[in-house]
Amino acid sequence: MNKNSDLTKVLQELKSIVGSNNFIDDVQDMGAYLSDWRNHFSGQSPLILKPTSSKMVSDILLVCNENSLSVVPQGGNTGLVGGSVPSNERDEVVISLEKMNNILDIDPVNYTMTVEAGCILSNIQDEALNVNRIFPLSLAAEGSCQIGGNLSTNAGGTGVLRYGNAKELVLGLEVVLADGSIINSLKRLRKDNTGYDLKQLFMGSEGTLGIITKAVVKLFPIPKK
Repeated sequence: MNKNSDLTKVLQELKSIVGSNNFIDDVQDMGAYLSDWRNHFSGQSPLILKPTSSKMVSDILLVCNENSLSVVPQGGNTGLVGGSVPSNERDEVVISLEKMNNILDIDPVNYTMTVEAGCILSNIQDEALNVNRIFPLSLAAEGSCQIGGNLSTNAGGTGVLRYGNAKELVLGLEVVLADGSIINSLKRLRKDNTGYDLKQLFMGSEGTLGIITKAVVKLFPIPKK
């Protein structure tokens, strides 16, 4: 991406993918996406994209891959190590999952919930409680962090000794790879001894292998004590 005219053309194509209400290209409006919440890390970006579907994420990554344009996946931007903040080179597009925030299915009998990656963690907890279940992942940022970020960083939280890290709370994932390919493995099976467990590659990889767009998470009984 050495020529400004080429970059402008690619950015325009990305804008057309998400639509007029789903991007930010004015630097004055980008502040929340360009620094971490402690203001220890900051960067620059020519464009903030807010896709509303997995197909949009796929189309974005396809265009970026074909044009060698780097991307920074971003959830709630509550991390402490700067992983969700772009560099200062202004050559990285930020992909925020905040608008993909739907809870798609709750199955209290099978103790599962299917969610989009932009769902706020506390909202998932509340929905589980509404069906007399709990989602045990809990951490200080749960009112603003997103489940996609929790999974991609393999968050631990306060219940890690009882319930395990985030990757132990997932049955299935949908992930978009760098070339736009979509891996749909939204399995709800408790017993699954078939083939490779691909989902474990992406949990803890912090977006380096693909962007998590949906997940089937495990629910648990509410503790009596």
